[in-house]
Amino acid sequence: MPLYEYICKQCGHKFESLIVGSRQPVCPSCLSGELDQVFSSFSTSSGSKGNGAHSSPARGGCGPGPGGG
Repeated sequence: MPLYEYICKQCGHKFESLIVGSRQPVCPSCLSGELDQVFSSFSTSSGSKGNGAHSSPARGGCGPGPGGG
């Protein structure tokens, strides 16, 4: 399910909405269906830095590390 950001043309409210199937989002503030889709700051910045899960070395649990004793 993709997450999109929208700005309502009627009241200017900015919000996020999960899109399921062909369902069209409406503004949670005024219930208008007249919306502009905007680029999410998350989607434009993803990939600019390394993935934290894979950027640091894994630590084993088999014994003390260097200098440990």
